[in-house]
Amino acid sequence: MIKKVGVIGVGTMGQGIAEMLAANGLDVVLVEQTPERLAYGLQMIEVSLDKQIEKWALTASEKKLILSRIHTEGGYDALANCELVIETISEDLEAKKEVFRHIDGICAQNAILASNTSTLSLTELASVTKRPDRVIGIHFIYPVFKIDLVEIVRGLKTSDETFKETKHFVEEIIQKKGVMVFESPGFVTTRLICLFINEALHVLEEGVAYAEDIDDAMRIGYSFQHGPLEMADRFGLDSVLAALERMFREYGELKYRPSIVLKKMVRAGQLGVKSGSGFFKYDKDGDRIS
Repeated sequence: MIKKVGVIGVGTMGQGIAEMLAANGLDVVLVEQTPERLAYGLQMIEVSLDKQIEKWALTASEKKLILSRIHTEGGYDALANCELVIETISEDLEAKKEVFRHIDGICAQNAILASNTSTLSLTELASVTKRPDRVIGIHFIYPVFKIDLVEIVRGLKTSDETFKETKHFVEEIIQKKGVMVFESPGFVTTRLICLFINEALHVLEEGVAYAEDIDDAMRIGYSFQHGPLEMADRFGLDSVLAALERMFREYGELKYRPSIVLKKMVRAGQLGVKSGSGFFKYDKDGDRIS
C-alpha cells in the first residue's frame, strides 16, 4: 500500500501533483534544490487551494489539512521512506538521469521510481539505476487536479508487477483513469495535442485567423476547455517547443517540425502563463486578463 510519495521538482506539474496527492490523503515529500523554489512552490499550492475555497469547492480546514500533509525538503535523503517517488523536473534527459542515479541509491529496493516525462525514454532513465524493472512513467496531464487521466508508461524492462502496483495506485488511491502506453516519443497525449497546437500555430502564421478567433472556434465549436493557443500558454511555450523538437528528431517527420511563430515567442521570453504573457496575458495567479 502506497502511503508516502516523494515529488521531485516544484514547477507547475510538481505543484499540481503534490496538491492532488495530499488532497487524496497521502503524505507528500516535496523536494527541490533551493529554499527559494520550495517556498515559491508551496506558495503557489496555497494560491490554488485558496481559489478552490473561493469557488466553495474546499473549506479552510480542508486546506489546512492538505498543507499539513506536504513536507518540503532540500535534499533527496528524505525520500528514503517513500514507497513511490515521482520526478517532475524539466524535460532534460541528462538532468533526469542524474536524479534517478541519486534516488536509486537512497530509496528502498521495493520503491517504485517514476517520471512524469511527456517525451523522454523511460528505458534510458531506467538504465542508470540498478532496478530498471521498478522504473515506470506516470504522466499526469495539466491541470492535474481536474484531468482524470494518467498515462502509465512502460519502459523496456518495466515489470508486470510494477505496472500492476502503479495502476492500482492510479485507479484506486488517487482515483484517476490509467491508460497503459508502451514507450514511444510523446506517448499518446503529448504526441496528439502538440500536433494540434502546432497546426493552430501554422493557421495563425498563415494569417487565416487571429489567435482569439482560432481559440474560440475550437473552444466553442468543439467544447474544448481552452483553445489550442491558450492551451500552449498554460503548458508553457518552451515545453511545447521542446516536445515538438524531440519528436521531430525521433520520428523525422515534417509534421512535428515546430512553427516559426512558436520559436520566435520562446526566443523572446514569451512563454505563456509562467512569464505572464504568451498568445494572451495572465496575472500572477495564472488567470487570463486579456
